[in-house]
Amino acid sequence: MPEPATAPPSRPPLTDVLVVLVGGATGTAARAAATLLAPTPHGGVPWAVGVVNVTGALLLGLLLGSLAGRPETGRRRRTRLLLGTGVLGGFTTYSALAVDTVLLLDDRALAAAAYAAGSLLLGLVAAGLGLLVGARLGRADRRGAA
Repeated sequence: MPEPATAPPSRPPLTDVLVVLVGGATGTAARAAATLLAPTPHGGVPWAVGVVNVTGALLLGLLLGSLAGRPETGRRRRTRLLLGTGVLGGFTTYSALAVDTVLLLDDRALAAAAYAAGSLLLGLVAAGLGLLVGARLGRADRRGAA
């Protein structure tokens, strides 16, 4: 029996890609500024990257929580792409967390384990808190607009 024909995957509109590009450049620049303002001393714990990642998790939770329950419109999609995928995707960085943890392992294994576990746990708590608060703000906003 032949397989049913499927439509080819659709490409995202060029405007969506450009929105992510602009947001990603903005978020990456903000992260670079944070790490330049608070550089990690040789062998030290990279606090700036940890704070950036936890802050980004909180902000992404707030954004997605506030957008939840709203109809998917072009404006909502572009907001999510610009701020969530773009700005916060560029701002936060799993790769720097992973590399910084490995570099800490060379000299300070306990600090590396605490940094990795703390980043993960604080990020989860921040994201959960952001989702909860964002959902409440989104509901209050929708009630006020009704």
